Amino acid sequence: MRWEDGRRSDNIEDRRDEGFSGQPTGFGPRLGIRGGVGGILVVVVLLLLGVDPSQLLSQLDRLPIDTTPSSHQTTPHANGHPAGQDQLADFVSVVLADTEDTWTTVFREHGKGYSDPHLVLFSGATRSACGLGQAAMGPFYCPADRKVYIDLSFYDDLRERFGAPGDFAQAYVIAHEVGHHVQNLLGISTKVHNAQQKASRTQANALSVRLELQADCFAGLWAHRAHVSRDILEPGDLEEGLRAASAIGDDRLQRQSQGRVTPDSFTHGSSAQRVRWFKRGFQDGDIGACDTFSAKQL
Repeated sequence: MRWEDGRRSDNIEDRRDEGFSGQPTGFGPRLGIRGGVGGILVVVVLLLLGVDPSQLLSQLDRLPIDTTPSSHQTTPHANGHPAGQDQLADFVSVVLADTEDTWTTVFREHGKGYSDPHLVLFSGATRSACGLGQAAMGPFYCPADRKVYIDLSFYDDLRERFGAPGDFAQAYVIAHEVGHHVQNLLGISTKVHNAQQKASRTQANALSVRLELQADCFAGLWAHRAHVSRDILEPGDLEEGLRAASAIGDDRLQRQSQGRVTPDSFTHGSSAQRVRWFKRGFQDGDIGACDTFSAKQL
């Protein structure tokens, strides 16, 4: 992926050196959240006072990950960051800037204004308006503060545990989370979350799948527009993105963690579905092609 000469975003918030203690002030009671594959205990989230936990959890959009602790170890540089992370942080800044340019153009074409999200780099844990973000949760978007959160160590897992190496695979992760920001700006997320409050667990999961697949489609749309405008893709890049989308499908993660697949519990879509919708966005490059909610077949 050709990224080195790209514009850097002004909307990066680097908290990797903040030394978060896990005891933020101004937050309400602790709640144990079960999520991910197989009902594994992912993280203890500190809720904002007065917020219904079910509403808060339904708002936090993230990539699904196997939460088994990673054995990967990194060697820190003199600045305290793991080796290679500063270049990776620079890469993330370029990708974010590219999504800003793309979505500003798309929104303008539809007579709307685009508001850039902020992206928070953190190490281990950090505060968010949706509670305590931890590395074990994977990258996520919090609509309450309009920020994307990522611990860059996730990319080690993406490469080594999920078999999805490459810079474009890393870019796909950012583009997917920015896709959730787009959904938030368009009011799609709010409508889905409100509908989920009135639905059964199975129905709520099905709505979540459509929301996530649309974010995948939006990531593909970004890739299409960015390549047409700025010629960012090199041979093999698209395959890297598709491999990443496939690697984090619900069916694949469930099979790896519990040895069986239970479609009713899917929240992000199967590997085939994720690949299909990413490809649709990439092929069409139009936001209208990403209407997963009207699609009869995903």
